[in-house]
Amino acid sequence: MSYITEERKLIQDTAREFALNEVLPVANKLDPVEGDIPMELRNKMGELGYFGILIPEEYGGLGLGCFEYALVAEELARAWMSVASIIARGNGIWGDITEEQKRKIFPKMARGEYLGAFSLSEPDAGSDLANVSCKATRDGDDFVINGTKTWCTFADGADFIHLFARTAPPEGKRRHVGITQFMIEKERGKLPPGCTGTPIRKIGYFGWKTWELHFDNCRIPATTMVGEEGRGFYTMMAFLEVARVHTAARAIGLARGALEDSLAYAQRRSQFKRPIAEFQAIRFKLAEMAANVEAARQLMYAVATDVDSKRRCDKEASMVKWFATEMAERVTSDALQIHGGYGYTRDLPLERYWRDARLTKIFEGTSQIQLRIISDRLLGALPE
Repeated sequence: MSYITEERKLIQDTAREFALNEVLPVANKLDPVEGDIPMELRNKMGELGYFGILIPEEYGGLGLGCFEYALVAEELARAWMSVASIIARGNGIWGDITEEQKRKIFPKMARGEYLGAFSLSEPDAGSDLANVSCKATRDGDDFVINGTKTWCTFADGADFIHLFARTAPPEGKRRHVGITQFMIEKERGKLPPGCTGTPIRKIGYFGWKTWELHFDNCRIPATTMVGEEGRGFYTMMAFLEVARVHTAARAIGLARGALEDSLAYAQRRSQFKRPIAEFQAIRFKLAEMAANVEAARQLMYAVATDVDSKRRCDKEASMVKWFATEMAERVTSDALQIHGGYGYTRDLPLERYWRDARLTKIFEGTSQIQLRIISDRLLGALPE
């Protein structure tokens, strides 16, 4: 079965050309010094429609699906994973918003002029998102936010923050009840009034900052609530299938970058008076890497097709997220080994692919969470 139509091939080729010619040189220059993604590059992405792939055409987007979203993400991640990630800060709103809000927000979002940051995790609520404790207390026509959130990437550069906070205590074992979503608009380059933050000292995923946020009587209008009060957890779960396919695409892009660089290096690097590509150990390792990348890609295509068909595929989304990210760490590590000592320098992008691949096994649900989801679907959930 061929998933790639002529239209998809054109989308893929355009994204590949943009990634290699526009993104990769910027990544090679800025990632080693932890520089931010340039606004000029973001503007070019907006012109190509990458912030509006999933936004319907009637609101100024491309009106495409999860499949095309994954195609573009893989190509961008091959150059710089952070650029492949920033497109998720556009491409629609998590949760229900009104028709009036869609017409106001989506066209700007599709152009990359109105982007968000996601504030879900907390020091004690990472994989266990139902353990959210940051509080939103009703006060007349406002909510007052108090608590700490962490791992909020792009909190400063975004135009708004998707905040998940607790508006009611858990109901016994139903700990997910009482979490509400808010959309806090803010000035780009700053944090909201009543919120302070500290950049987290990451080992990778450069190009933008990731924050720990502290809300201290941060007052927001009740109109910033998205969807039904107390049902924010369901909003999170509803978008995880697309998010996990997106993460798989990013992991595949990283692995492909490492593979392509290794193929080129093995043919020009000589040892014992011949290219190392002529040594069977290297040839077999490259073949294994290529097979693993392609296996992950074909699984991603299948799951993205299921998502676009509106079929429930939480198990399959977890499978592709787990398989692709585990594969990416192996392949980028193998690529570094093939490059020898040169791979362990900042002169080549191998170490960037390797560092960023390691992160894909953590965000959007760790590998262990994916295995739990898969096993629960196969065997039934364990008793609490």
